Amino acid sequence: MVSVDNLSVEFGAKPLFTGVSYVVGDKDRIALVGKNGAGKSTMLKILAGQQKPTSGTVSVSKESSIGYLPQVMKLADSRTVREEAEQAFSGIHELEAEIARLNNLLAERTDYESEEYRNLIERFSHQSERFQMMGGSNYQAELERTLLGLGFRREDFDRPTSEFSGGWRMRIELAKLLLMHPDVLLLDEPTNHLDIESIQWLEDFLAHRCSAVMLVSHDRAFLNNVTTRTIEITCGTIHDYKVKYDQYVKLRTERREQQMRAYENQQKEIADIKDFIERFRYKPTKSNQVQSRIKALEKIVPIEIDEVDNRHLRLKFPPAQRSGDYPVICDGVAKIYGSHTVFSGVDLTIKRGEKVAFVGRNGEGKSTLVKCIMGEIPFDGGLKIGHNIKIGYYAQNQAQLLDDELTVYDTIDNVAVGDVRTRINDILGAFMFGGEENQKKVKVLSGGERSRLAMIRLLLTPNNLLILDEPTNHLDMVTKDVLKEAILAFDGTVIVVSHDREFLDGLVSKVYEFADGKVREHLGGIYDFLQRKNMDSLSDIGRMKGSSDNKVTDTVDNVKPAVGGKEDFEARKELERRRKKAERKVADCEKEVARLEAEIKDLEGWMATPEGASNPAMFEAYGKLKNDLTSAESRWEEAMMELDNL
Repeated sequence: MVSVDNLSVEFGAKPLFTGVSYVVGDKDRIALVGKNGAGKSTMLKILAGQQKPTSGTVSVSKESSIGYLPQVMKLADSRTVREEAEQAFSGIHELEAEIARLNNLLAERTDYESEEYRNLIERFSHQSERFQMMGGSNYQAELERTLLGLGFRREDFDRPTSEFSGGWRMRIELAKLLLMHPDVLLLDEPTNHLDIESIQWLEDFLAHRCSAVMLVSHDRAFLNNVTTRTIEITCGTIHDYKVKYDQYVKLRTERREQQMRAYENQQKEIADIKDFIERFRYKPTKSNQVQSRIKALEKIVPIEIDEVDNRHLRLKFPPAQRSGDYPVICDGVAKIYGSHTVFSGVDLTIKRGEKVAFVGRNGEGKSTLVKCIMGEIPFDGGLKIGHNIKIGYYAQNQAQLLDDELTVYDTIDNVAVGDVRTRINDILGAFMFGGEENQKKVKVLSGGERSRLAMIRLLLTPNNLLILDEPTNHLDMVTKDVLKEAILAFDGTVIVVSHDREFLDGLVSKVYEFADGKVREHLGGIYDFLQRKNMDSLSDIGRMKGSSDNKVTDTVDNVKPAVGGKEDFEARKELERRRKKAERKVADCEKEVARLEAEIKDLEGWMATPEGASNPAMFEAYGKLKNDLTSAESRWEEAMMELDNL
């Protein structure tokens, strides 16, 4: 669908990449990877037609459409959520208006035998068929499914977009893009503003309901669950792997080892040739051999080794005074805005040295409780901060609050005090801002560089309680791993608000789930929590509907097992039987969707011919197939939800 041929991009003296060629085919799921600054976002912009390459071509097949979600975009605030999402169906609305206009014209005319009237009827029939083909009669259902999947509630649909944060407005843009059903979907860091549930919904959508996808993401689990092909930009060129991200990492290591061996052999060969030339340069009897060696040396193409960023982010939180045994104690904490209860009855105790996660859908109050702990907003109930607590706070919007006009150095110099001011260059160098990098203005920094700069500010003072609100947004995988190691080595207490499953895995020993105005404690790591949620989602749904016997710390661990081994065995047998039945149902639905998609593709081929284009029956059949496909996809979604619940 998209063909890239001999693409080159140059910014200044050194090219970003040269001679890049590859093809994006139907149903491709591609992860675009590479170190920061390698050109991943630039590549997506070129494919989307928003930036011109220095040379080379990008060819998009005539019938293919491209949708692009950038990392940052300017969003309009003049519509409601539903109205904004409906912009994806602007073609349907225009067609609907055209059909209404034609219908009115037909009603007004009485010259039934005239050529004009017959042309009008033909035009009306043609546009009506197009309307059915485009899903004009059921687009609202698809719109609502997509908004719900991305975390919106039905009561949000008619709220103005101006009432939502930037992250939620990015979700609206993502919803619009998905509803347009482009043939090629280009996504630049799509998970940065999504919670865990929405990420899992997006994974299913991209894996089963999209045509071709190319995405840039630093969420390792997301890449592994969505993509089946990995294109790496390195050394100004690309390497194309037909595997998932984790397999790519292994193959890349093997390739680099082979490159190293080949490079060492080549260097030895070059050294031997040069040595021969030097030894016999002035001996007439060896002149022909010397000239032959010189020509051979000129023909050698140097072997390049994949670039690996050997600069290490030496991240270490400074030691702080020992805190009290219980840094945070909440006793019946509640936060209410007018008639809206964010949460109530929150009882939790965080012990010194614990590392815990706050998880849940956006808007459920994770950041609100953090602000209560920080003392930034008033609340009801009791909240006690322990003895000798020094809080270090990293807000999810902190990187955006930096002054664009300051340099990197001045940004840190303005907040540094005491002896730290003598070590600013060392600190910046540890965070990959060494040399000329620290004279860059903040406005030219990438999202990852801004996040690193904001993290430096946190490290300038010793703290014994760290509260990190989405610390991994825009951080590359290497930096995330180093940050995770530093937090594990930190001897203080840590609260992490994050949707990044791989980052939380092995880091936290307790998960606090925010849902429906309650905060529930789950012992164990993030995957223990997710596994319980999948296994016990039916009981979770019951709790979400507000059963009166719900308590804040209600967990799966607290549910007593049924008495009697036989009853347990029979219950497990029944559950397994239902699960297998649900799996068969999902498989049948997938086959039905694949069959309908194949029929639609075949019919589109016939409709592209002159005979097909003039046959109204084909348009009618096409519209019916599209409606059948929408129904089949709905049945597949219901089957998947049923399977997830089991």
